[in-house]
Order: sequence, then structure tokens, then C-alpha cells
Amino acid sequence: MEDLETRELRYFVAVAEELHFGRAAVRLGIAQPPLSRAIGRLERRLGVRLLDRNRRGVALTDAGRVLLREARAALDAVAAAARRTRRAGDPKRPLVLASKAGASHELLQRLLDALASEPGAAPVEVLLCEVGEQARLLRDGRADVALMHRPFDDLAGFDTEDLCVEGQVAILPAGHPLASRDQLTLADVRDVPDLPIARWPRLDGSYPDGPGPEVHTQSQLAQLVALGRTLLVIPASSRAWQWPEHVAVPVVDAPNVTTVIAWPPSSHSPAVASLVRSAARLRDTAPPSPAGPRTTRLRTAIAQKD
Repeated sequence: MEDLETRELRYFVAVAEELHFGRAAVRLGIAQPPLSRAIGRLERRLGVRLLDRNRRGVALTDAGRVLLREARAALDAVAAAARRTRRAGDPKRPLVLASKAGASHELLQRLLDALASEPGAAPVEVLLCEVGEQARLLRDGRADVALMHRPFDDLAGFDTEDLCVEGQVAILPAGHPLASRDQLTLADVRDVPDLPIARWPRLDGSYPDGPGPEVHTQSQLAQLVALGRTLLVIPASSRAWQWPEHVAVPVVDAPNVTTVIAWPPSSHSPAVASLVRSAARLRDTAPPSPAGPRTTRLRTAIAQKD
């Protein structure tokens, strides 16, 4: 069987995400008939049905769901190869560090200050993103390193170093009765009739069931909390974006969150290794966190890049 072409994968991903040939054709900038023929040829070459077509629309088969996952990863890898190759040809380019907007603010500031004080350190461009976007930015080559959070973010396939461990807080409207408490439990914040917990998208883009509003940006969430329509539980350091209309209350039995610095295992950049070492030094010289123990291990891979 011939190798799959990136054009075929792009066509299939568009149809699989839109679940509509017409919308996918518009998205791709092509006519619908050649798109339909291309998907049909792909199915015949693979020997499986990827899509169920009927009058109600288009649905993915089990084989189609597998190809969608693999095709996204393959297209990300191709895009990453092109971006990293172009950037490798520019020795003066800055490193791109991705971080969720509003998260790990103090740690990020300390890291940038430490890098700025190091002679010869590569300049760093900070790419602020929404929840869960760091993994895609690393995989497709738009970012060199990222600050991410275990257990919430997708760390599969990345090299990581633990930087700090912290507890979580509930962000509440200032006028809500729970906002006057010194501490809360998860039971306290679950199923509050007048203040349902906001729902973030899962890694596959779907939302968990529940009465809370579906949110996908920090600004959207902040305003909904201020309006008294929702609450959320987040790492304590993420309260940097807190509005005056918000109150943060510790949630004592919420699981601890570990902030990590992550990078693609294929990276051989001395600048990336230097940045990771700087982050590890900040971790090892910081006072112990009351939320949990600090990690003191440096990966052998980082030492080898020294």
C-alpha cells in the first residue's frame, strides 16, 4: 500500500471535525465533489470504512476515530518539522515558552528574571494560551517549552521536570455566602444549586456533563464568576487573574497540582536545555511549598546537554 499523503490526511481531518462534507470543503477551499472522491479513494486504499454517511449527516466509524487521532498527530509532526527547521536556521530567534494565561505567574516572572540576568542566555518569547493548548503548541512546533500542570494537562510524550507543588482554591463571586468561609471542601463546592462549577473542554474537545456553563477562555470564565453564574477550582497560583469581584478560598481536600516544565523529547537545542536548567535551579533554591514536597531530581538528559 502506498504511503498516506498529508493532503489526504488534511482532507479527512476536515471532514471528521466538521462531520459535513460541504462545510469541510469550504474550510479547505475546494469543491465538495473532489473532496468526496478523495475520501472514497482513501477508504478503498485502507480497506476500511472511515465514515458512515446517511441522510442525517456524517459519523465517524471506529476506524475513522483511530485515523483522526493518528492523522492529527502526523500533521502536527509535519508542521513541527517545518517550523523547527526554519527556526534552526535563525540563530538569533527567541525561544518560545508557552504558558496558560494567568497560571504560574510568579514562577514565570522569576524564570524570566533569572534568564535575563544570565550572560548569553537566549531571548524568550512568552506565548500565552488558553487551558489545555500547551500540548498542541509543543507538538506542532509553535513552542519550544511550556509550563504545564499535572494532572490536568496532556503530558504524554514529553520530557518534563517538576517545578513546584501547590494546593487549589475556589474562585467565587465576592457576594456569595461561601466566599466568607476560611476554607472549603470539594463537597462544599459541588452541586451548589445557585453556583454550578464551570465546565472546561476535555482533551477531545467535548464537555463533561453537568449544569455549569461551558467555558473555553479565561476572560469568559472571569466574567461569569463576577456575574455570580459559576465558580471554579484552580491551582492557587492561577489566581493571578482574579478580579476585584472574586474571592479565592482554599479547598483543603482538592488534589495537589504539580507545575512542570515540558519539552519535546526530540529537542537537542542547547538553549532549551539551558532554560530547563534555569527553571530547575529556581525550584531547588525556593523554600519548600506548604502544599507538598519539592522535587530535587534533574533529568540525565538535561545534564548531558550541558
